[in-house]
Amino acid sequence: MTDVVDSDELLRRIRRARDCAAQEERSWRARGDEMRPTDPAAAQDAAVRTLAYEAVTRVLDEVLRPGSR
Repeated sequence: MTDVVDSDELLRRIRRARDCAAQEERSWRARGDEMRPTDPAAAQDAAVRTLAYEAVTRVLDEVLRPGSR
């Protein structure tokens, strides 16, 4: 499927993706903090996922605001 979108729509989509990645990062960080005392393996998995979403957030930040970080 190929949709043609203008630059404003592309920026909206990138911002929405960035916001989603930031929310997932916060969510996985909180899960990891909750699991750390009872399930270290699951907490480690949550930490890895947190780092992955953090990387996505940073990349999208750089696309939206070059040189901001």
